[in-house]
Amino acid sequence: MPGPASGDVVAERNELSAQATKRVFRRLVPFLLLMYVIAFLDRSNVSFAQDEWQANAGISAASYSFGAGLFFAGYAIFEVPSNLLLHRVGARWWLARIMVSWGIVSSLFMFVSGPTSFYILRFLLGVTEAGFFPGVILYLTYWVPARHLNRARGYFYMGIALAGILGNPLSGGLLELDGVAGLHGTQWMFLVEGVLAIAVGIWSYFFLTDRPRHATWLPDDQREALATVIDEEDTAKSSGHGPTKVMRALGNWRVWYFAAIYFCIQIAVYGMTFFLPTQVTAITGQKLGFAAALVTAIPWLFGLISVAYFPGLADRTRRHRLIGTTLLLVSALGIAISGALSGNPVLAIGGLALAAIGFVAVQPIFWALPTEYMTGYAAAAGIGLINSLGNLGGFLAPVMRSRFDETVGGNSGLYSLAAGAAAAAVLMAITALFPKANKIETGEAGTVRADRVTERTR
Repeated sequence: MPGPASGDVVAERNELSAQATKRVFRRLVPFLLLMYVIAFLDRSNVSFAQDEWQANAGISAASYSFGAGLFFAGYAIFEVPSNLLLHRVGARWWLARIMVSWGIVSSLFMFVSGPTSFYILRFLLGVTEAGFFPGVILYLTYWVPARHLNRARGYFYMGIALAGILGNPLSGGLLELDGVAGLHGTQWMFLVEGVLAIAVGIWSYFFLTDRPRHATWLPDDQREALATVIDEEDTAKSSGHGPTKVMRALGNWRVWYFAAIYFCIQIAVYGMTFFLPTQVTAITGQKLGFAAALVTAIPWLFGLISVAYFPGLADRTRRHRLIGTTLLLVSALGIAISGALSGNPVLAIGGLALAAIGFVAVQPIFWALPTEYMTGYAAAAGIGLINSLGNLGGFLAPVMRSRFDETVGGNSGLYSLAAGAAAAAVLMAITALFPKANKIETGEAGTVRADRVTERTR
């Protein structure tokens, strides 16, 4: 048992670490959020070009659905190698490279002339963006102590909602430039939003810092205290029952199980995202443009409120599984309502808002479980694998929705997405049978000393 002096040292170190963490939240988290807003915008802005491409480029509804999902094929193939490279070469350089390269590809969408060019660019966009999201999830573990990680991930996930609230009206507004300088509105949209990614990517190289010990913007004592706390948590995770080597992480059944949960979550997310503008115009009877884009922002506004509240609630109560399962059921209900009541614009938009409340807020809550199992290269590989396999749900979702609509009719495509969210809820509930997951929820996992238990659960 440590004596009073060592206890005082621990208390002082924890206080300095807390002060450093506040600075991290003020400096790094908002910038990472900006990067994710642009990432989600550039992967989903094709939804605003669907009608024009169908009319002028011969891209049918089936071709659009396949191409929209093709992004995730390239994404999945290169996800794990990209995350391992980030861990090796450093986040600052690698995240900047990812963002600049995807911005270049995103700009090239202005030259889409048919299904083939659409397919090639969607695949390349997935290849160039691969590793960004799991890279940031991993990067946060370098900087944020475990008891604050879910809140940090929650702020980061606000990017999904903010991309809808701010990005959709931006995309809709750029469509209004149709004819300016001889370019279609969709060409202006892809050009401007792609160049924005390039500019922020270059900025990120000079703004981000790889590790706490490299942070000259932190006072020396805070920098050392934060680095020590993070190192201790990595050691605690390594001494537990989670995988600590790359191949063990890739072969661990829990990693694959969590990938299955994330797969089902992404069915709901991208099955809605890739069709939201056209679904809103069908519900409201508006022409696709700035006004319709403002309506598409409504569900994302509710998603923003949700992700600002529920991840923090899950942290305070240590009920990640229960809250996550409930949110997934809410999402399934909302998607079903939007389909069943599509003839009533107010109720249909309300259903979409319920869906966004569920699938936006549940994602940072979901990551609270698998990230407790791994550290180092194992974390890089495991997080990359979960995200890459899970995001294949984004490949299946638009194809599945389109196929159900064509073969069954009605709003069966929407109901298939609701089934995906419900399946995710069931799978998340079953984690109650995982001994390690139960320890995580009570704050017991990965602790090596009584003072660490106090710090993680207070």
